[in-house]
Amino acid sequence: MAHIDAGKTTLTERILFYTKKIHKIGEVDEGSATMDYMPQEQERGITITSAATVFNWNNYEIHLIDTPGHVDFTIEVERSLRVLDGVVTVICAVGGVEPQTETVWHQAERYHVPRLAFVNKLDRLGADFNRAVSMIKDRLGANPVPVQIPMMDGDQFKGVIDLIRMKALVWDSESKGEYFECLDVPLEFKESAEAARNFMLETAAEQDETLLEHYLENDSLDEKQIISGLRKGTISNNIVPILCGSALKNQGVQPVIDAIIDFLPSPIEVPPISGINPETGAEEFRNPKAKDPLCALAFKVIMDQGRKAVFVRVYSGELVAESEVFNATRGVKERVARLFLTHANKREKIKSATVGSIALVVGLKETKTGDTITSEGAPLILESVETYLPVISIAIEPQTRSDQEKLIFCLDKIAQEDPSFVHSENQETGQLLISGMGELHLEIIVDRLRREYGIDVQTGKPQVVYKESVSNSAEAKVIFDREIHDVRHFGEVTISVRPAARGAGLIFETSDRFKESAPELIPHIENGAKESTLAGALAGNEVVDLIVKLEAIGPESSLMSPLGVKVAASQATREACEKAGPIILEPFMSVEVVVPEEFVGEVIADLNSRHGRLEEVTPRGKTSLLKAISPLANMFGYSTSLRSLTQGRGIFTMQYSHYDVKQ
Repeated sequence: MAHIDAGKTTLTERILFYTKKIHKIGEVDEGSATMDYMPQEQERGITITSAATVFNWNNYEIHLIDTPGHVDFTIEVERSLRVLDGVVTVICAVGGVEPQTETVWHQAERYHVPRLAFVNKLDRLGADFNRAVSMIKDRLGANPVPVQIPMMDGDQFKGVIDLIRMKALVWDSESKGEYFECLDVPLEFKESAEAARNFMLETAAEQDETLLEHYLENDSLDEKQIISGLRKGTISNNIVPILCGSALKNQGVQPVIDAIIDFLPSPIEVPPISGINPETGAEEFRNPKAKDPLCALAFKVIMDQGRKAVFVRVYSGELVAESEVFNATRGVKERVARLFLTHANKREKIKSATVGSIALVVGLKETKTGDTITSEGAPLILESVETYLPVISIAIEPQTRSDQEKLIFCLDKIAQEDPSFVHSENQETGQLLISGMGELHLEIIVDRLRREYGIDVQTGKPQVVYKESVSNSAEAKVIFDREIHDVRHFGEVTISVRPAARGAGLIFETSDRFKESAPELIPHIENGAKESTLAGALAGNEVVDLIVKLEAIGPESSLMSPLGVKVAASQATREACEKAGPIILEPFMSVEVVVPEEFVGEVIADLNSRHGRLEEVTPRGKTSLLKAISPLANMFGYSTSLRSLTQGRGIFTMQYSHYDVKQ
């Protein structure tokens, strides 16, 4: 996991090459990387969807998920972290800890996932290993412990020093980094390597009392003791081992695979998973053992050529192909038709999946993201995957009328895959709106509709949903008296309106004397008043943030009918609103922008031009976090503007804040 363009997919590609999973290294920039298999990923050179693979290294089986780094696809990282036992965080040696790295780091913290970090791109101009390590400590609040340091000759990256074994590792460029030499540490790096090693030894010893005793007596630890101490500290989330290299130049990759085995937990070392028994409501645990009842979490749904498949992580028991399982979340039986291990978009059929496996299941018709799959006799519901509310919408319509029904069907399928995507019809405008985490997210959805489902759609800005309120107090009296089908309908009411606090909605008030004298009429008067607020006097928008009060009922209450008082109340409320200075309200968004410090002035000026109100500027090293409130109507197209203002380096998130007076 990491910020966009830190080198996650490039590192993954090398790992797969050195573990013989692939026979040719693909490159992200060329669109040939194994894990970026979607056409949209290959064209843009970014990861959009998490891709899973499995490989072997030194008799260990490792399941790996390559996650996206773009803020629009944070849900992909969230659901991967929910089911993984360890994480390799990739840090750019030039950019250091970037905004999305912070986001995914805190997601991993929430699930208590042990982490190690790989400082990448040390071959780049401006690379600074020590600065990257300091940022991990200062920005992420972690305790970084380098187990390697780079050998730098000015700006030239020569190799790494392994502090555990005190050897210099130098990679052979002719073999695409497949082979490397272990040499004695060069004299010029001896002092810095000794200092870094002493810090590592002290930290490793502190993780275990027995090791600490040994270290204090002997002033040293052997290789096994160092790894044991660092492993204990990593699994308990006390420390973060730091490795370094350049994935693009094929340097430093094999030690990362070794570190995964040395420092991160295996599935059987993970604490028992806890959940709620749906029958008793009690908390129960499942041990990571094949003999325990089956317990697995469905963390991702995909549609493959129109057919549904579900990624699951097995925590206990065994998931067997052609067997019946129980969806404890939905209380239904499901059938596992087929089971696969995946390698990006390729599949390998398997008969069963056991503890720790990430498998793809075909046949689970009712299962959705976040559901728990168990044995029928031992139901358990695990903590689900957190979802995110969409922050931006666009209006879409098909090019042809015949595609209308097909479009809704296809959007439903995409929504099953992606919990952060929503589609709905705006009742006020009749537009079909698609909503997601950002403009890139929606751009990808529209592209998928065209490529995968053969539907061309037109897109446009949605009509922002405005609301109405009042600025003053006013009162109106209405007498309604009419015969309908020989039945007299009579009502006489006096209604007053006044503004309420923003976000209060509609409040109906009445006094106790009416509840005593005409209790049967009050509900009809309230319904009439509420109905009249569905379409305001100015532009037919819903009226909100309004207090409607029943001031009087006519003296002949015994002659009044429910319909009569309802119509009278509706007309009186409308009249009072017209007198009370009606105003238009528009939705405002809470906007957070992270930009390099040199672009802060331009970004603030642009937000001001959109009638944004700057609330806070927080320096974060070489970047700044800007917080602002801005009208939604002025924020469409903002990601494109921000990109051009900041040379593509600014990112923003946006979510609904409140309705306020239209500017």
